[in-house]
Amino acid sequence: MADTQFFKKANPMSLAQISAKIGATLARPEDADFLVLDVAALNSATNDHLTFLDNKKYRAQFSETKAGAVIIHPDMAPYAPQGTKLLLSKTPYKSYALAAQAFYPETRPDPSISDVARIHPSAKIGEGAFIGDFVSIGADVVIGDNVWIESHVSIGAGVRIGDHCRIGANATVSHAILGNNVRLYPGVRVGQDGFGFAIDPAGFVKVPQLGRVVMGDHIEIGANTCIDRGAQGDTTIGSGTWIDNLVQIGHNVKIGRGCVIVSQCGVAGSTELGDFVVLGGQVGIAGHLKIGSMARVAAKSGVTKDIPPKEEWMGYPAMPMKKFLRQTLVLSKLAHKTKAENKA
Repeated sequence: MADTQFFKKANPMSLAQISAKIGATLARPEDADFLVLDVAALNSATNDHLTFLDNKKYRAQFSETKAGAVIIHPDMAPYAPQGTKLLLSKTPYKSYALAAQAFYPETRPDPSISDVARIHPSAKIGEGAFIGDFVSIGADVVIGDNVWIESHVSIGAGVRIGDHCRIGANATVSHAILGNNVRLYPGVRVGQDGFGFAIDPAGFVKVPQLGRVVMGDHIEIGANTCIDRGAQGDTTIGSGTWIDNLVQIGHNVKIGRGCVIVSQCGVAGSTELGDFVVLGGQVGIAGHLKIGSMARVAAKSGVTKDIPPKEEWMGYPAMPMKKFLRQTLVLSKLAHKTKAENKA
């Protein structure tokens, strides 16, 4: 259960109302009027709560849950405790997400512009904007409708921000074009210089970074992630991509649609990710590589060569997952054999 000191909860809803919002089906139509007060975890829910089961690993918890109603896959219905109301969904976790959104809708501040924000006279601000304290907005910036900019954000000259975006506290945005429904969490850095320099016996010579960062729509960028602008072309992020906290995206990187990049990944300059690529935590990818659409890379892998589409890779240096697992098994057997021989 959420702490209502931080999260404002909606009014109770019937299962009929909930099923209509989340696209689930009532297992028993006679349960339609059952009233749900809140959402909760499977092991802590009580008779007034709605919960979900999406992982068979928790089937034992499901069989003992005290929840009044549970969102489950139809195949799991036979394992439900007697008397539990069931909402059937082929995608229980997604359905739960929609239910949780219904009970805890995002609370936006009323439109206003702080008296201590600094906005250049040439900047254009759309309707319904909230601009917090000590925000700095540069010359010729264009901001769409219903944008929410939290305190101490810096937006550089010429930046374009689409409708329904939210920029978290202390974020900085420069040399960038953001689409609609983009969310930058606190501390995000977008559009700063890429790490580009020429090597000379007398020292390093900085290469001017003359590109931009261009983002599509419906993108989320986690706290303290850094996205460098391009050196000549642009750094681009496709619509629907979600990037976790503490990720580094180098200059000229191209990220496709619907990608997921988990925390502490680093993608070096000029590498291209296709659509729906998944990078586990702490993956490092060298520069000038191509990662094919729907490829998946396991956590802590170091990628040094191109990855074909739809393949799963892991390890350092990264290789196809089956090959890595075979090598690991062989090395394990070899280690045990060597240990036995040494004892002989």
